[in-house]
Parts: sequence; structure tokens; C-alpha cells
Amino acid sequence: MVTSVSPNTQQLRAIKHSKGPLLIIAGAGTGKTTVITERIKYLIQDKRTDPQHILAVTFTDKAAEEMLQRLDVVMPLGYQEPWLSTFHHFCDRILRSEGLSLGLDPDYKILSVAEQWIFVKQHLFDFKLKYYRPLGNPTKFISALLTFFSRAQDEAISPPELLKFAQRQPSAELTEVARTYQTYQDLKITNSVLDFGDLITFTVNLFRTRPSVLKKYQSQFQHILVDEFQDTNYAQYQLIKLLAPAKSGSAGPNLVVVSDDDQAIYAWRGAALTNVLNFKQDYPQAKVVTLVKNYRSLKPILTAAYSLIR
Repeated sequence: MVTSVSPNTQQLRAIKHSKGPLLIIAGAGTGKTTVITERIKYLIQDKRTDPQHILAVTFTDKAAEEMLQRLDVVMPLGYQEPWLSTFHHFCDRILRSEGLSLGLDPDYKILSVAEQWIFVKQHLFDFKLKYYRPLGNPTKFISALLTFFSRAQDEAISPPELLKFAQRQPSAELTEVARTYQTYQDLKITNSVLDFGDLITFTVNLFRTRPSVLKKYQSQFQHILVDEFQDTNYAQYQLIKLLAPAKSGSAGPNLVVVSDDDQAIYAWRGAALTNVLNFKQDYPQAKVVTLVKNYRSLKPILTAAYSLIR
């Protein structure tokens, strides 16, 4: 969307939404990033909201940087920036400040996918493996194990929970995987390293087990905005619900989520479309705004695309 174009009626409804949860359904090219940017501007300039009381999260560094650049253009020089980042960067910031209460070294290192593989290989014989460490090729299943652990993190499944489940199943292999998951977590803590999945799950665990810490951030973030909500996984949605709990008998939290259900294509990497479907159930007070006017494509392109889809 061109920044000089005035917001349309539906965009203005989203930008100037008064209070309580809001679900914005917005397709590609309908100006959803502009709506988020303009809402942040509206909260700061018109509603006199302290920028430190605003949290906006998205999924990629590129998207977060673009949003911040757009905000810098429309805000005066020297303004204090809100908390605007990816989910992982936000959780990293929380854990480095508060994670000591979980036994985390604040100076932990974050492992890349390749570094995770090397880390497991270096500690391969610290794992009590039988089936998943074949003598002929001991490193054969490292990638598969790490993929499994990542999916467990996406679903906010802790090692004790997985082990408890595995022990009820007639599968020695699953029990072996569950014990390996626990050992993997223990080794990371001992060596002051975390992977990207840990950033989310450890923050969720921090908020669940340290009520005073959770209350601190619930009080701080008076407005929460989530871009590309259709791409959130189960653990990320649990994080949002902890920070912005639904409140019966009230307007509810000031939580705005933007979703494009036509772009919900990342189930293979943990995204859960059910988060969008459950939002109205979890936040029954939520208003819904649908953005339909496309600013990116001309009418002939949209007509041809619609005909093809039909």
C-alpha cells in the first residue's frame, strides 16, 4: 500500500479500534502492515500510550525491520521505539533479563541448525541410545531426532511430558527418543546454549512457573499486536495467551492479531491454522475486521486470479 493513500473505512476501523481483542482478516496487498504501523502511531500520538507499553511481534527479521522503518518515517525524530521484533528476538530479550530464575546463564549462545547437529555429534555418547545410534553409522539419526525435538517444541511439549506419554506406549523406540530429548535439554543448559525452539518454550515455562515475572510483563504490555497470526504455532499462541489472558465480564485484553488464512501454508514447519479458528472461542469479546481492498494488484489481475481459483 502506498503510504500517501488515506486509509479506507475498514482500515480505519482496525487502526482506531478502541479496546479489547481484535481479529483482522487481511489478504495479500490489502495493507495489513500499514494498518499495524498506523495503529502503533495512533496509540502513541493520539492515545498518548507509552511506546514501552506496546508489543508488536512478527515472524521474520525482514518483516520486523520493514515495520520499524515504516514507523520511523511517520514518527517524529527521537521518539522512543516500542517493543517491535520477531517472536524469537522478543523471547531472547525476556530470557536474558529474567531467565536466571530458571537456571539459565544470561550469556547463553543460540545454536543454528548446523550447530545443533554438531553439538549432538560432539555429545553423541552422552545419550543412552541403542536403536538411534547404529554401530555402522552412529550419526545417521541426528537430523531426524533434532526435527522431532523441534516439532515437540512447536507444540510446547516438555521432555518430562513426552517421557510420561512414551512410557504409556508399547514402544521402546519412543521411550528412547523421549529420554534423548531430556538429555539434549540437560546438555544445553549445562553448556550454556539454547536452540531457537527453546526461546519460545523456555519463555512460556518462565511465565507459567514465575507468576511475578508474568504479571510484570502483563502490566507492561497494554497493547499487543501480532502480524501473520496464521503462521503461529501452538507454543507461540500459548505465549500470547499468557501475556494477554482473556477476562470474563470485561472487554478483554488489547490484543490485535492479523491473519491471512489463504496464506496458512506452513503447517509443515509447525504453524497451526487452528489458532485462527480458536481465536474467537478463546476471546469471545473479539471484534472482527476484514480488509478486502487490494492495493497491490490491478483489477484485471485480480479478476483473472479469481476466475482461475473458481
